[in-house]
Amino acid sequence: MRGEAEIAVAGERLRLRPSFAALVAAEAELGPLFGLVERAAAGRLSLAEMAGLFWHCLDPRVDREAFSEALVAGGLAAATPALKALLTQILAGR
Repeated sequence: MRGEAEIAVAGERLRLRPSFAALVAAEAELGPLFGLVERAAAGRLSLAEMAGLFWHCLDPRVDREAFSEALVAGGLAAATPALKALLTQILAGR
């Protein structure tokens, strides 16, 4: 579906769907989305912010702690394409 991204975590492909509700929940936790995008563009996005954004967009949701640990175990380079796709959707819309 347009707007979705996938990420491989612990050998499983997970769907990230940046719905309005997911982005509102992420913003409530992480602060304004434009600030998140700006930090990402400047290379200052924290691991916690990235994991939080992904977790709020997961469809269906999984255990947050297990997801975060698996995300780190898989490496940040592997997560970058999904992060780029989500940030693009946040800025461009669907």
